[in-house]
Amino acid sequence: MKKTLVSALATALVVGAASTTFAAANPFSDVPRDHWAYDAVTQLAADGVVEGYGDGTYRGDRNITRYEMAQMVAKAMAKDNMSASDRALVDRLAAEFADELNNLGVRVTKLERNADMVKWNGKLEYTYTSERRDVPFTRDGVTKKKHNADEVLFRLEPSAEVNNHWHVNARLDAGYNMDKDDSSSVVLKRAWAQGDYGDFSVKLGKMEFVTAEGQYQAPGSIVADGEFSGAEASFGKDLRVKLQAGRYSHGGDFADTANYQGAELQYENGSLQAGAGYYRFGSADLNGAYSLKPSKDKMNVWALNGGYHFDKNIALTGAYAQNADAKIYKKSGQVSLEYKGADAADKGSWGAYVSYRHLGNASVEGTYDGALRYTKGVELGTNYTIWNNVVLSAKYFKGKDFTRTTDDKVSKLFGRVEFLF
Repeated sequence: MKKTLVSALATALVVGAASTTFAAANPFSDVPRDHWAYDAVTQLAADGVVEGYGDGTYRGDRNITRYEMAQMVAKAMAKDNMSASDRALVDRLAAEFADELNNLGVRVTKLERNADMVKWNGKLEYTYTSERRDVPFTRDGVTKKKHNADEVLFRLEPSAEVNNHWHVNARLDAGYNMDKDDSSSVVLKRAWAQGDYGDFSVKLGKMEFVTAEGQYQAPGSIVADGEFSGAEASFGKDLRVKLQAGRYSHGGDFADTANYQGAELQYENGSLQAGAGYYRFGSADLNGAYSLKPSKDKMNVWALNGGYHFDKNIALTGAYAQNADAKIYKKSGQVSLEYKGADAADKGSWGAYVSYRHLGNASVEGTYDGALRYTKGVELGTNYTIWNNVVLSAKYFKGKDFTRTTDDKVSKLFGRVEFLF
C-alpha cells in the first residue's frame, strides 16, 4: 500500500490543521518540521492514531500492509469532532478495508472480552464487639473484665477467567481498629486457582477452610473457619465428597502451622441435609500444650452434621465434633432453630436463629462471632437487609467458661454492618 492513502487519512484527521500551531516536540526524527506532512503526522501521533517505531522514526516512505492501514482507519473511526467531509473520507476508507477491519474487530472483541473476564467483588464492613466475664481476662495485652472493639474492614475479591474451566481468585483485606485509629496494610488472605468440570471441582492455592456445618448453619462452624494452603478436590451431586490436603496456620493464642488432611461426605436432597467429616492436624501445639494427651503430636477430629427444613423458612440444624487426641474438653457441638436469612439483593429480607453451642478442643478455630472457645451457652442471632447490598447483623451470646471451677459467666455482643459491591 503506497503512502498516498496514508496522506489521505492524515488529511482527513487533521481538522483545521492550517490554522493550528503545534507546540509539541517533533515526535519522529525522520519527519522534519519543514516536511509537507509534518502537521498531519504530528496530529495523528497526538491523537494516538499512529505510533511510529521503537527507534523514534515514522518511516513514511515505506510501503505499508493493508492490515497496518486498517489499524489506522479503525483508530480514525473512533475520533470525535470530525467535519462531515472528513467523516465521509474515513467512511470511504472503512469500506475499502472492510475485510481487514472485520478481522481487527474480532481481535478488539477478544480484548474487550478479556477485560470483562476480570470481575471484582468486595465489601466495607464495620464490626463492634463487647465481651464480658466475671473474672478479668487479657485481650491485646490488657487485663480486665470487659473488652470492647471497633473494627473496620475493606475487602476486595477479584476473579479472573483463564478459560472455560479455570478461574483465578483472590481475597485482599485491609482493616484497622477505630478506637486506636491505627494504620492498616493490605493482606493477601486467599489466592487460588479453581477448575470446574461438571460435578468435579479442583482448587489449588490458599483457599477457604470452613468445615461442612459452617457452610449452611446460621451460627457457623464448630471445627474450623479460616484458610488453608494446599489442594482441594470435590465431586458428586446430591452426595458430594470433598478431599483436602496442605498446611494450616492457626492464628489464635497458640499460633502454629500444621500439616493438614481432611475429608468430608455431604448429602443434600430436598429437606434433608447430613454429613460427616474427618480432619487431621499434624501439630502438638495447635490447641495449646495442655489440650492434648501426653506424647501426642497430632490432632484427629471427627465431626457429624445434619439439618431438616420443615418448609422454605424454618430449619432445625445440628453438629457434633470430637477431638480423639484431646485429654480434656474433647467435644464440641451446637443445635439451632433457624428462620429464613437476609438476602443482600432483597431489601427488607431478614433472618434469625437461636442456638445452644458448646465449643471445646474439637474446635480448632471455629466461628467465634458469638460463642467463644471453651464456652457453652445460648446464642441469638439476626440479620436484616436495610437497603440493597447493605446488611445489618447482630449476635448475642450468654453462657459460661467451662474450664473454670467457678463456672465463670461469659457474655458477648456482636454487631456488624456490611456494604457489599
